[in-house]
Amino acid sequence: MCCRGNQIETQVRCNISRCSKSTLLLSKSHYLLVLNLQKSAEGIMFIDSRFLTTPGTAFEMSALEKIEEQLARLRIAKRSVLREEPAYLLDIDVSRSAPSESGRCVAVSCSNQSIRLYNRETLNFLREYSSRPGMLNGVRFAHTCDSLVFSACSDGTIKCWDIRLAAQKAVQIFSGYPSNVFISFDINCNDLIICAGTEKVEKDTFLVFWDARGNTDCAGTTREPLGVYSESHNDDVTKICFHPVKPSWVVSGSTDGLVNVFDIDKDNEDDALISTCNSDSSISFIGWSGKGYEQIYCMTHDEGFCWWDLAQLDTEEPITLLRIQDARDTVCIENDSLNYLVGGAYHEKADRLFLIGGTSTGKIHLLSCGADGLSLVGTLGGGHSATVRSFCWNLADESLLTGGEDAQLLLWRPGAVEKSLTKKETLKIASSVQKRVRVHNSSFKNRKK
Repeated sequence: MCCRGNQIETQVRCNISRCSKSTLLLSKSHYLLVLNLQKSAEGIMFIDSRFLTTPGTAFEMSALEKIEEQLARLRIAKRSVLREEPAYLLDIDVSRSAPSESGRCVAVSCSNQSIRLYNRETLNFLREYSSRPGMLNGVRFAHTCDSLVFSACSDGTIKCWDIRLAAQKAVQIFSGYPSNVFISFDINCNDLIICAGTEKVEKDTFLVFWDARGNTDCAGTTREPLGVYSESHNDDVTKICFHPVKPSWVVSGSTDGLVNVFDIDKDNEDDALISTCNSDSSISFIGWSGKGYEQIYCMTHDEGFCWWDLAQLDTEEPITLLRIQDARDTVCIENDSLNYLVGGAYHEKADRLFLIGGTSTGKIHLLSCGADGLSLVGTLGGGHSATVRSFCWNLADESLLTGGEDAQLLLWRPGAVEKSLTKKETLKIASSVQKRVRVHNSSFKNRKK
């Protein structure tokens, strides 16, 4: 039993093969509780004392507590069928609406240099796009036209496919400059601007911008850049993320440790730079959070976490909300560990930032982020058998999609029951992202020396 203030977390282990019910005596203040434990491969459930009633007290949960309870109830609902050519699943995005009669689609960026499409509800495979010999990095659906899916390519282009068409050829190609190798990108909330980040070539690192509007009726249409930012980063630009509601705001992260916020409506790069925050390590993930999305946060390749409040830029209050050098050392998980962080998502109803981390054996840890640190909400087991690389959280219905190094795509829903819980073996292959992370870590250590 691990105590933090008034919160008591009790970890209940039950041999599922012998029983499906367990009677627990928790403390003097709680009566016997009969739990109907759902079967899972790990047979583990976490009980938080906030969800228990005592004699004569009214039981009422806050919005945050209700959401945390839903997250703790996530179970596997669907599992994709393993492809003949298995690959790490490195990035996931979901269409906002149904672009066809078959329903909403899931797009997955894979380590075999392809983009795979699946049905959102069934996880049935639909089709695959490739850009060989170029390598695809990241995947995004357009916000206003869900039939368009984008990916950055190492050949110096951003490619756009129309999933309504049977053709494998990209309907639009956004070309960069000859030396550009794109490793990150995003499209803004009104689908007008695309921004991509490059690897460092000699002394040059760029943020490249395009007008995303164009004619998709003519396959292979090529568009030239609107312009570039070249002064704000001095190493690989690993992440780009536009503001969820302000189309001109974008945040970028780099292996130089800097997280830069821009307003691209300004005339030049110097005027556009709103803020520069230093994480002191190579950036692996960035995002927006808080009411009005006035906060930014990042994760690093050595499992650090930083969280800043841009609303304090013009005040005397500190901008840093939380800084954790190594999350693996700070998160308390009874009889388990946190090996890495994957990413985060801000929940508007709960006004809470949640993070996803995990273990090398495939367990997923859901973490709640507050000014006092990170705390465990729940652990998802029995799904993946290797490191989880990607996720997409649908906060409307609390469902979660995850992809990993075991080549599995999983759909989790609160209270779901999967017909089969067969675990797949870990894939013994090295992804391009894994290789790049190793390079980033070594270069960061060299700079520190």
